[in-house]
Amino acid sequence: MSGEEPQSGLRNPAAAVRGVGAAALAGEGVVLLLAILPMRVIGANLAGLAIGVIIALAVVCFGLAGLLRRSWAWHAGSALQVVLFASGFVFHASLAVLGVLFGLLWIYVLRVRWTVLRS
Repeated sequence: MSGEEPQSGLRNPAAAVRGVGAAALAGEGVVLLLAILPMRVIGANLAGLAIGVIIALAVVCFGLAGLLRRSWAWHAGSALQVVLFASGFVFHASLAVLGVLFGLLWIYVLRVRWTVLRS
């Protein structure tokens, strides 16, 4: 071989990675919206502020999914995971669990991004 690193095989690796990140953020937004009712059923005393924060986090997820062409949006996505985890200590522990799960998913997405764009 000529000593070159293997190519990813993708026609546009940056767009593919953005798609993976956007799918993760969009899925997170949908899960956050769908989590409101089960949290109320299990007895979480969700006030209007808590529901507003959950909806705002979902809207931020959807917004960041469309902004991943910008490099700062990747950092904002990481910060979003921290905010979701921290909101679990303020409003309900299930949000912290979601923060951990989606934080691990986001770390995986960042790892895929680093691996694909490195080559």
